[in-house]
Amino acid sequence: MAASSRPVAIGSAAPDFELPDGDGWRHKLHEVAGNAGTLVAFLCNHCPYVLHMRDALDQYAREYEGKGIRVVGINPNDASAYPEETPERIAEVAQALSFPYLVDGDQEVALAYDAACTPDLYLFDRSLRLHYHGRFDATRPGAGVASGADLRAATARLLAGMPADQPQHHSVGCSIKWKPGRAPHASGAGFGKSAGFV
Repeated sequence: MAASSRPVAIGSAAPDFELPDGDGWRHKLHEVAGNAGTLVAFLCNHCPYVLHMRDALDQYAREYEGKGIRVVGINPNDASAYPEETPERIAEVAQALSFPYLVDGDQEVALAYDAACTPDLYLFDRSLRLHYHGRFDATRPGAGVASGADLRAATARLLAGMPADQPQHHSVGCSIKWKPGRAPHASGAGFGKSAGFV
């Protein structure tokens, strides 16, 4: 089922986390953060919206790492109901990625970030304050080639020391596959609220 990201106030502090990758190695937010900025990307293995942009996201990660921006992927889906989302499969997918791809097994991090869909993208500045929460670009599966135009524009503003552009366009993707009883209310329970989407 398709879903949209929920508004989060620009300037909100990134919720901290420590999560394992598919091989069990644990990663802390401050260890994976970049010295100029950090993109936290909620992803999954089977969603066509993620598959549409995953290679372009990895290209973004490779390009901007040299500019101080680091990317971390987080898979929040219920692996017990969706075998494609197991830690073993996450580890396999991670072999083709240039950034850490972590397992949010209890979905606490997705809840803390008020994540709603995959992909759901959060770009933070060097102080881990939210600069951009929006779509990768305007393309969709079967409609255009993913380039990351919106994320790249937001990143350019961040690196230039410019304020976040408003309004921002929400991300569209597959709904997060919540475990029974874990799905947040539609109003969200995340770390900051804003009406900044169009």
